[in-house]
Amino acid sequence: MSWFDFDWVDAFSDRAFGGNGCAVVHGGASLPESVCTAYVRETSLVECTFTGPSEVADIRVRYFLASREIPFAGHPTIATVAAMRSRGMIEGDALTLETGAGIVSIRLAGDEIEMTQVAPQFGTPVPVEMVAEGIGLTSDAIISPPQMVSTGLPFCITVLRDHTALRAARLNVEALRRMAETQGYDGTDMMEPFLVTLEGATDAGDTFSRLLMAPPSPPEDPFTGSATGAMAAYLWKRGLMDKDSFVAEQGHDMGRPGRATVTRLGPPEAMTGIRVAGTGHVLMRGQVDLPQEVA
Repeated sequence: MSWFDFDWVDAFSDRAFGGNGCAVVHGGASLPESVCTAYVRETSLVECTFTGPSEVADIRVRYFLASREIPFAGHPTIATVAAMRSRGMIEGDALTLETGAGIVSIRLAGDEIEMTQVAPQFGTPVPVEMVAEGIGLTSDAIISPPQMVSTGLPFCITVLRDHTALRAARLNVEALRRMAETQGYDGTDMMEPFLVTLEGATDAGDTFSRLLMAPPSPPEDPFTGSATGAMAAYLWKRGLMDKDSFVAEQGHDMGRPGRATVTRLGPPEAMTGIRVAGTGHVLMRGQVDLPQEVA
């Protein structure tokens, strides 16, 4: 067993119990996947990160769900940088992270942490009827063709007509599994639709989103930074967002309001990256005694 320092950070929020929580285990990147996923299950969080030295960036970051490792995630990136900054581990106002999705550039701008997600990749459209069944709505609730989009992690971006439809959505896990099989994805967690409306949860917001999740993850994600980048790219590509920079909101109906500023890099037809910025509040810190393997 080995002791590791950790920080529990509420990302995309400047206060306790807002946004999305993430535990950052400093120096734990060498731990095996089985230990890291077990730790995520122990915390009941959606994701946790484990950091370590890098030969190609300032630091290496590994991202884990309760079920497996993923290449990149947004709110854990904000959480990781907020944790490092709070411990005095960052010199200057910029750093780079080695992730499974490539090198992620970070800039500190006052209290905000700006991460530049990679250029969007637009995948195949997903049949409206299939997505509607997966979220328990009728097809007319979806106002734009659902499509797989990735800025480091793929999501099925689904634009809904209004807040009423957004709040009525309920995940149908069996339908989601069929959708994943039909689209050639291994596992339902690669097909969970990211639902967005073109109206903020508050007057300050431009969009309001939800991400419903299948077990063993919690039922809903309070704020999803990687999906927010993919969603923004979709809106710009489809001509649904006029602003070059806008405010994305999520989690308000869960009592965990989160907010990010999203900025397009490059023209809509040739985006070179998506910048997602938010704050992080360190809620607690301590040490965790982790084994080298799970019995």
